[in-house]
Amino acid sequence: MQPYVCGLDAAVDVIDGKWKVLIIWALNHQRCRFGELRRLVPGVTEKVLTQQLRELEADGIVHRESYDTKPPKVEYSLTELGDELNTALGPLGAWGRRRKAALERAGQG
Repeated sequence: MQPYVCGLDAAVDVIDGKWKVLIIWALNHQRCRFGELRRLVPGVTEKVLTQQLRELEADGIVHRESYDTKPPKVEYSLTELGDELNTALGPLGAWGRRRKAALERAGQG
């Protein structure tokens, strides 16, 4: 891995791709089981969701809690680092909502 040039490339390395930001958003202040996440992130396949969750867990953003029950129960939540990232993404989301509204007003959205 090449060293990061700035903080933005270090951040983008963690949230790279379409689904990770949406997964982080879905886990905002709540624990979710896998099926709940699939419903909260429409369009993501089971395979991709599994892969993205594993990567987010490896990066310390998502915590996976496995319960010894029958049937087995697994819940996902944001770590403290994940909460910080979600907070940092807030202004980007606000910018995106403004951009989306401007595009819709211009007939492009």
